[in-house]
Amino acid sequence: MSVLPFPSFLDDIKEKGVRKAVMELVDETVERITAGMNIQDIREALRGDPPSRRPNPRLTPHADAFWMHMRPSYYHQAVTGIYPTFRLGFLSTFTFVIEIITGMFLMIFYTPSPTAAYENMINIMTNVPLGQFMRDMHRLGAEAMVIVVALHTIRTFATGSYKKPRQFTWFTGMVLLVLTLFLSFTGYLLPWDQLAFWAVTIGTSMAEAAPPEILGTNINLLLRGAPDIGAGGLLRFYLLHVFLLPMLTVIFLGVHYYKVVLHGHSLPPRLEEIGQDTAKRVPMDKRVYFIPDVATTEVMWFGMTILVMVVMVTWFFHAPLETHANPNVTPLHTTAPWYFFWLQGLLKLGDKILFGLVIPTVLLIAFFVYPYLDVAKSRRYAHRRFQLSLMLSFIFVMWLLSYMGTAKWGVDTAGDQEMVQALAPMEGVGPVRAMPYDAWVNGTYCTSDLDRDHKLQHVQWGAVMPQPLLYPDTSREVLCQAVPEGKMRKLMEEFVHLKEKWGKDLPNVVGILTVSDYQRDLKRIDLKVIWNTPELGADGKPLRNEDGSIKIKMVESLYDVDGRQELDANGLPKTFMVPAIQFSGKQVFIHRLSEYQGVGH
Repeated sequence: MSVLPFPSFLDDIKEKGVRKAVMELVDETVERITAGMNIQDIREALRGDPPSRRPNPRLTPHADAFWMHMRPSYYHQAVTGIYPTFRLGFLSTFTFVIEIITGMFLMIFYTPSPTAAYENMINIMTNVPLGQFMRDMHRLGAEAMVIVVALHTIRTFATGSYKKPRQFTWFTGMVLLVLTLFLSFTGYLLPWDQLAFWAVTIGTSMAEAAPPEILGTNINLLLRGAPDIGAGGLLRFYLLHVFLLPMLTVIFLGVHYYKVVLHGHSLPPRLEEIGQDTAKRVPMDKRVYFIPDVATTEVMWFGMTILVMVVMVTWFFHAPLETHANPNVTPLHTTAPWYFFWLQGLLKLGDKILFGLVIPTVLLIAFFVYPYLDVAKSRRYAHRRFQLSLMLSFIFVMWLLSYMGTAKWGVDTAGDQEMVQALAPMEGVGPVRAMPYDAWVNGTYCTSDLDRDHKLQHVQWGAVMPQPLLYPDTSREVLCQAVPEGKMRKLMEEFVHLKEKWGKDLPNVVGILTVSDYQRDLKRIDLKVIWNTPELGADGKPLRNEDGSIKIKMVESLYDVDGRQELDANGLPKTFMVPAIQFSGKQVFIHRLSEYQGVGH
């Protein structure tokens, strides 16, 4: 007779006792959660014992569980080590999962609006518990995902794993590679700082190259939401980043895993018979079951990867956040994201349509269709010398184009700007900002001599007369001091090094650094570069004297080279032909509480 008017757990307790009834309930619950494995089965698997039940309960989850349905129930022993997969496929999926988890956390505190996005990022980094940690993990995971997916593609090509019957598996993998790049690219804009704004501006401007002009213009407008990136563009990138692209990635990831399970992991080329795909015909003595062997290995990889990422974001890696996005100020050396350096390098070669659109499109199509064109049956390295040479050549060309796509290649920037940019970049930390408040010693220091006090007949900041290139009023001499030892000395030595590197076309160039108290607990750092103006030729390059020295431009001045003024017989000031002088620089303010992250260079 039931304890209650209907059958219940209390009846089991009455019949079997509390302990046995509870244990059976727990065992049944575990079996439902694991889709077929009870506590005894799990214990046996973890111990490495053979299953005591038949049919094998360790295979049931692969048939009944949703997620386990995407994993093979067993593997060939030859593919369970590091080689030939290097676990790159697993790491690709793992980094994507990390992005989903950390991204959902960041979404809670983020608003896709130009008026709020940047403030949200500062709030995440300063006020939200674990906010900076999660943001750093998200950024590191994004960078790692691009690298790992690219390496996975290279590994697949190198081992010939794209060959029949896995052509469509390669096809879905290429789709995932493209989605990975665009996932990272769309997330690049969301912090709404200068680095992100201008990198995405450059990236989207490449779409304008699409012919005809009306098509390129409208694609650009569709991406940006306006001629320039603003609220509409930020919202578009946000929706792409958090909804459309992740959804497509999940879909194609499911298809990709399904095809992997369907055809099996390709064996190392040396073990596979030529023309025979033996991956699905795994002898019993060569089988390694997913549960427990592969599963425990992946748990180990999971733990190791998480540990490495946590160590990286704790001590070494921090997601950058520069100044607020400003459409009116273009930072020096602005580039597209690093994984599009190769495309930016292509654009530097010439025609925008040919190098920015036609060649990348042809390359992309070639990647998608290549497995269907390569009908050679052998996957062995000795039989695929042409394909391997093609792969290595492609990697070298991509590396070369990426180098060409860096900020300084093929771009002429004035030497004085390069010096100041290296010490105190428009975006980033740099050696000046990296120096703590207490390391600054008030004074004026010149690259002309670091070891002694001396006078420099150049003007103080802002003392140049308004007429361009005129010799300045030298009545206000710069009194240079000996540089003290310590971080100040190292900084000035770096200034001297930069002067020697970038000042070759700047005659008599001198770098000046002035440190002063601006307010309480606030230092003002003045960086100045002063040089004689060179005489330029028709090609815009400095002219040279017979001895090889740079010819200096001479201008009329009311002062001689010693800063003296003379009157003629009529009592009027005489004019002198003197070397013209130019100067440039910038100001930086360092607060006592400033703690810039990252290295100085």
